Amino acid sequence: MQFLLPGAVFLLMMSVGMSLRLTQVVAQWRKLDWLTWVGLAAATFIIPSALALLLANLLGLTRPETAGLFMVGVAPGAPLLTRNLARKGFDMHMAASYQVWAALMVPVMVPVLVAIAGKLYGRDIWIPPLELLQQIALKQLLPLAAGMVIAWFAPKMSHRSQPALNVVGNILFTVMIAVVLFKMGPSLKTITPLVPLATSLLAVGSIAAILLLRSGESRTKETFAICNANRHVGLALLLAGRYLHGRNVLPTVACYALLAPLIMFAYVKWHALQTTVAADHAR
Repeated sequence: MQFLLPGAVFLLMMSVGMSLRLTQVVAQWRKLDWLTWVGLAAATFIIPSALALLLANLLGLTRPETAGLFMVGVAPGAPLLTRNLARKGFDMHMAASYQVWAALMVPVMVPVLVAIAGKLYGRDIWIPPLELLQQIALKQLLPLAAGMVIAWFAPKMSHRSQPALNVVGNILFTVMIAVVLFKMGPSLKTITPLVPLATSLLAVGSIAAILLLRSGESRTKETFAICNANRHVGLALLLAGRYLHGRNVLPTVACYALLAPLIMFAYVKWHALQTTVAADHAR
């Protein structure tokens, strides 16, 4: 089971890479000015992590629940969404550029935010940036780059094999989630309704943080918003266990993994409705 999730993520990221070009990703970055990047950094890293601590205190969550919620809030860029965005009317290349940017920012932002949060609770916590960079490089950037290289040198083979890789990756990921939930059954039954409420509000807040940005094109913000709710629960769980010595954080992280897709689905439906209404008004 320890290789199932990394294998699924590797295949899915390679599938994403096969549909992208480096020039397209860089071109998306160049569309955004510095003010947008600053706001995006705040909406991606600072606001969700601060919101997680605020919700934990307002709702009276336990220390393990707070640790789990905070680590979800501090870890963006889950690599399991980008491939399907184009079918929903969002900008897939902009989503991919956001994912790559968020991954590169993780070694910069996460150690600082975790250290600050640790001070608030009287603890000294430091996550080495190089270790984070290694995690991101091996599990996200490497398979993404591999997919892009395959697409560059063997475009026909890439076009044929991409759907299969995506299907296999999704199957492996689904199996892994099912097994984890089965093993967690007793633990999930012990959580209070406050944990699902907190995780749902964190997902909604992550979407709202992007939509409230004053700069940026509408379609860009809508794409970034759904990506921002797609927090990196795998990284959150890894860091909580290794550096916070967090026990019993898994139920909170699992709640986010289960409920965030529902929030994102609702947002996609709302976005489709808004698009339809705008099109009707334009006629």
